[in-house]
Amino acid sequence: MRWQTSRFDIDLSTPKIMGIVNLTPDSFSDGGQRGPLHAQLAYAEGLLKDGADLLDLGAESTRPGAVAVPLQEELLRLRPLLQELVRWQVPISVDTYKPEVMQMALDLGADIINDVWALRQPKAQEVIAAHPSCGVCVMHMHGEPLSMQLQPFEGDVWPEVLSFLQQRLHALESLGIQKNRIVIDPGIGFGKTPQQNMALLARQERILELDTGLLVGWSRKSTLGLWVGDGGSQADPARVAPSRRLASAAAALIAVQRGAHIVRVHEVRDTRDVLRVWQAVA
Repeated sequence: MRWQTSRFDIDLSTPKIMGIVNLTPDSFSDGGQRGPLHAQLAYAEGLLKDGADLLDLGAESTRPGAVAVPLQEELLRLRPLLQELVRWQVPISVDTYKPEVMQMALDLGADIINDVWALRQPKAQEVIAAHPSCGVCVMHMHGEPLSMQLQPFEGDVWPEVLSFLQQRLHALESLGIQKNRIVIDPGIGFGKTPQQNMALLARQERILELDTGLLVGWSRKSTLGLWVGDGGSQADPARVAPSRRLASAAAALIAVQRGAHIVRVHEVRDTRDVLRVWQAVA
């Protein structure tokens, strides 16, 4: 399986690591830690040295309870770093749901749009359809970031996730967006209970029925904290608990074992190491 993006045809026959670069002051796990542009560039370079295959830039937090960022503020946060990173000849993803930000990112040379709203905002899917080859990741989310964990989904989450993602695939293909440009994400933590998140991982093979690339993001999610004994509390962003880091790597490994093609992570080196050991055994 391959993922067609603006500049790269990515081979998904081996798992890929997407390194997270948050440009927000309020991200749930590392907000406000990047500083000026030179520090952002150094951080991105470090992720690549640690083994990241792709970088995912986000200038608006989608943590539970997050308030929307004004358009101009998101553009201001994103543009300087993106202008530099597109010169590095590495696939660059931009995490946004605003069509104006998508258009700016693609105009600057971004390869992938990663949208937690699955291109459901007005004019978003049209921006992607108008581009000849950019990649896109569409995710399932119950509700919206501001309130999604106050009223999480009830019942068996799998039928809802499969139905939603299948509908989005059909909608995008009907606009002429080829399936090899689309990757799907079940949306761990986005309006789901810890038990539902674990159910998504336990039966993850079901999503492979949709026959497209699969991206999964377990990194530092509060669900992991519940199972490893820190109560799911949000750790100090500057000192993420080692137990949460190890649990994130473990969840990434299980996700890959159950068919994930891309894992979106903060701790790239930890993830790289566990995947290399697994690949050596396999």
